[in-house]
Amino acid sequence: QVQLVESGGGLVHAGDSLRLSCAASGRNFSQYTMAWFYQAPGKEREFVSAIWNDGSIHYADSVKGRFTVSRDNAGNTVSLQMNGLKTEDTAVYFCAATIGPAGSSRYRYDYWGQGTQVTVSS
Repeated sequence: QVQLVESGGGLVHAGDSLRLSCAASGRNFSQYTMAWFYQAPGKEREFVSAIWNDGSIHYADSVKGRFTVSRDNAGNTVSLQMNGLKTEDTAVYFCAATIGPAGSSRYRYDYWGQGTQVTVSS
């Protein structure tokens, strides 16, 4: 199975930037769709972004124009560049993976990281 480890979270002010990363174990990383979800206290886990095995990129409407997802297949990593952070972005961010193309449903993904906390203060 795939193991995922997120990093890069922290405490920032509104308008600042963070870059999250997710390191994946094993081989055949390029065959996976990788995604980011976030979960605020008391709320459900929600889709942020995905990058498919073919490189196709998808974003939630709330982050379009602010966040950028990318992957490095040679390094088995996926990143989320988060610019123009807002207080409502505060959440635990999770990396997720599944084989082949996938959408925004968390139920589509088979593998999850432990999450990294992002806190945006006003």
